[in-house]
Amino acid sequence: MIPTGLSSVVAEDIAEVVRTPLPWKNLSSSTILVTGASGFLPAYMIETLVFLNRNFNLKTRILALARSAERVRERFAAYADRGEIEFLIQDVSDPLKFEGDLDFIVHAASQASPRYYSVDPTGTLSANVLGTWHLLSAAAKQRLRGFLFFSSGDVYGIPNSSRPVTETDYGYLDPTNIRSCYGESKRMGETMCVSWAHQFGVPAKIVRPFHTYGPGMRLDDGRIFADFVRDILGGGPLVLLSDGSARRCFCYLSDATAGFFAVLLEGTTGQAYNVANPDQEYSIAELADRLAVVFRDRDLKVERRQRADSVYVASPVPVTRPDISKIQALGWNPRVSIETGFLRTVRSYGDGEAVQTREIVSA
Repeated sequence: MIPTGLSSVVAEDIAEVVRTPLPWKNLSSSTILVTGASGFLPAYMIETLVFLNRNFNLKTRILALARSAERVRERFAAYADRGEIEFLIQDVSDPLKFEGDLDFIVHAASQASPRYYSVDPTGTLSANVLGTWHLLSAAAKQRLRGFLFFSSGDVYGIPNSSRPVTETDYGYLDPTNIRSCYGESKRMGETMCVSWAHQFGVPAKIVRPFHTYGPGMRLDDGRIFADFVRDILGGGPLVLLSDGSARRCFCYLSDATAGFFAVLLEGTTGQAYNVANPDQEYSIAELADRLAVVFRDRDLKVERRQRADSVYVASPVPVTRPDISKIQALGWNPRVSIETGFLRTVRSYGDGEAVQTREIVSA
């Protein structure tokens, strides 16, 4: 059962997520709070929950917390008339206003785009530290069945070796660099999760996503996967604002979403899990060249330009190569190639997907 107006790509993706062999019934008759609800990572989790309610009668109450009423209602416009999602409008950095019983909390509210790090570093770290504090404090007063914190591969800093990083490997992260407002606050958020789990029994688990792309991305996000999708939709060229040598692993959103639920439902309390697709590792230049081939019918050229944007704070990490054996032990494996993933992403922006393309401004 697909809501009217929902992108066919999103609908197909959500159906694929639900085919993942997980104990979905553990969500039955529960109340689930998802923060950062209009963000494209948590939005897929919310749409998965709606799909489960409609098709498997799980009777899950879905609470979507977001700062902007306009953005979250626009993102979930396909469900607006059915009352399937309840909206909580507040800044996650403030004490939680909801006073009812909760069974699960998914804390995904965060300013993940590097465009924010120089213009709003305090807002960036507040969601990861103050927001996590308030949510964990609320969780400690409940008989919570699951708490999922969205961290990031940025917690690894600059790796000390060229081998794939496991969840216990950490590199250099300069706390006096403005870009560290993100990575350091994610590290602190993880430490808080472990602390509340140890002291108060909060069943907190952690996911560390790496370079996830897919439907619903803001095309002014500033990260390379969003830039390339914007370039493709605009008819090209594919613009490189660096030498293109940095290597990244690109994970399609439906794969990542299945991984998030795998950790929420079957992960170990107090543990962190890499969520990535190391089989889809490319340099930025290689990705541009590959996409030019994938979308050859659009006759896209690849151009290199100097970055004129002084707001964007680039990562100093030359290679991100995560080890995913820990989450694979839960039965999760990514399957979508960049060819399929980018084809689906581009198609999603033309077949009904509500897309946010407004300029990012300082808070």
